[in-house]
Amino acid sequence: MILLGSTGSIGVNTLAVAKKFHIPVEVLCAGTNITLLNQQIQEFNPKIIVIANKEDYHKLCYSNAKVFFGNDGIIQAIQEAKSHLVVNALVGFTGLYPSLIAKQCQKKLALANKESLVIGGWLFEDYPITPIDSEHFGIWYLLNNRPIEKIIITASGGAFRDMDINQIPMQKAQQALQHPNWKMGKKITIDSATMVNKLFEILEARWLFKQSNITALIEKTSSIHAILNFQDGSSTAHFANPDMQLPIAYALDPIQAKQQHIIKLFCFEETFCFCFEKIDTKRYPIWSIKEQLLENPKLGVVLNASNEILVQYFLQEKILFGEIAQNLFKVLDFFSNQCHINSIEELFELDNKVRIYTKEILK
Repeated sequence: MILLGSTGSIGVNTLAVAKKFHIPVEVLCAGTNITLLNQQIQEFNPKIIVIANKEDYHKLCYSNAKVFFGNDGIIQAIQEAKSHLVVNALVGFTGLYPSLIAKQCQKKLALANKESLVIGGWLFEDYPITPIDSEHFGIWYLLNNRPIEKIIITASGGAFRDMDINQIPMQKAQQALQHPNWKMGKKITIDSATMVNKLFEILEARWLFKQSNITALIEKTSSIHAILNFQDGSSTAHFANPDMQLPIAYALDPIQAKQQHIIKLFCFEETFCFCFEKIDTKRYPIWSIKEQLLENPKLGVVLNASNEILVQYFLQEKILFGEIAQNLFKVLDFFSNQCHINSIEELFELDNKVRIYTKEILK
């Protein structure tokens, strides 16, 4: 297995499942958390290691492994490795090119990097992808070759789901990082609070399942991950305790996943009720662009690039929470007619223009 992003939450869970399934780990790729990476190296003995910075080379504890660096090192590792399975758990735009290299090398791509599909879903239309995401796993689990009328995914609602709406725009990063259900990486926690993360998942579902009638509802227990409305009028929901090891297990080895106890069985009698709420655009203003994104999914490049800059500024306390959505609207409006991209070069060019423009309006 080639694991990109081994020290993140998905990476750690992937290694736990790999150990349980006795799957050898050929490549470990991490950023700057060398302490955790060293623990993983000692346990899994990879043949290739990739780290972000050459300056951290002296901190590594390894035996005979090859060591590569940065984005070029990730590409080199995918190309050189004999393993057929690539788990892409990188965060952000950085994850796109490794996904394309996995496709080019005809390796199986287990994808936790949302941005690969958000910004470049059209580049993978002819290539099967196994999503590592509870919502998309739930959709896949329910399909059973029946004609779909509508796809519904669920959202936790993020840090400000119960806060007075008038107070939300003035919030700072410390408050936005207090997710009510679990602890995740900083960026995805902010994206959960703005509902950008759910827009990303809507776009992912559009490319993965070739459907455009897709929406989301808030379900605060995070126990129901997907609902399918079928053309015959019936609906089916996917219930599971929120544990990423379930979709990871099916991505790594579906045969073993079916035969083993992967997560704790869901206990219905311990859950008093399930309640679904519409996503209120007063609380989550950016949700109002959902239909626009589904009609023009290449706008995902603009949404992602601008959002990455805005979240970075927000975490650095250069802007307040309400300014994320305000500026996203400005950027999306400016670039709404400039998304006629037909090549990877044009995609990278547009991404760069959006980042520059976003920084300009923030000055």
